[in-house]
Amino acid sequence: MVNVVITGSSKGIGFGLACEFASRGNTVMLTGSTQRSVDAAMKKVRSADLSGRVVGMVCNVCEATQVEALWETASSAFGSVDIWINNAGLARTTFAIKDTPSDQITQMITSNLLGTALGSKAAINGMRAQGSGKLFNMLGGGSDGEYFPGMGIYGSTKRGMDYLTDALVKENADSNIVIAKIRPGMIITEGVVREAKADPENFEKSRKAMNALCDTVETVAPFLVDEILACNKSGSKIRWLTGGKIGMRMMKARFTTQADKFEAFGL
Repeated sequence: MVNVVITGSSKGIGFGLACEFASRGNTVMLTGSTQRSVDAAMKKVRSADLSGRVVGMVCNVCEATQVEALWETASSAFGSVDIWINNAGLARTTFAIKDTPSDQITQMITSNLLGTALGSKAAINGMRAQGSGKLFNMLGGGSDGEYFPGMGIYGSTKRGMDYLTDALVKENADSNIVIAKIRPGMIITEGVVREAKADPENFEKSRKAMNALCDTVETVAPFLVDEILACNKSGSKIRWLTGGKIGMRMMKARFTTQADKFEAFGL
């Protein structure tokens, strides 16, 4: 069994990963930016049938002291941190860069890039001290340099996170730390639903393609946990939605009628 810390895991794919790890008997530190979000997540955890242990903690990943406290608390409570996943982040995907509200630019850059840098620093230092560990950074659209409309700022942060992770791999090649990337694909989360409702016209234009490419948290989380546990090579990339899978799905969508995945989310 392993001890896992996941930032930004009070909802979305982070929460799905936390529950999946715990369902396999592992110990998980679940985090959110507010006490309210952590309490809500822990209420869901208590109602689930999980064989492992889940502990909740407030952590604003943009605050270095809070991130460092997260490592110290988890390490003291669990004895060690075997896996650290930098998942916390924010996506606003309905504006061109020139139209993006300034506060949203700040929020995305700080939560996505600064938060991942601070989390990586805390995890690397802690894992070097304990002698081993695995660090995973959650990437997303734009991390490979591809442009997506409305995702100029978000994609830029993910591109920066890709470089950051490559740098971490190089800098820690002399250690027993495994550092890798996760590209989870297109997952229907609270954030995706929020963005769709904010720009319903464009969502409707892309609804068919989104139905072909998007998956639920419940579908993707087990695959990601399998790959995270099996990953033992630094520099690896765990990818759910591969190019081949995208091609097959889009081809299938041309000739078959698929169930609408978004209706269950009120869209």
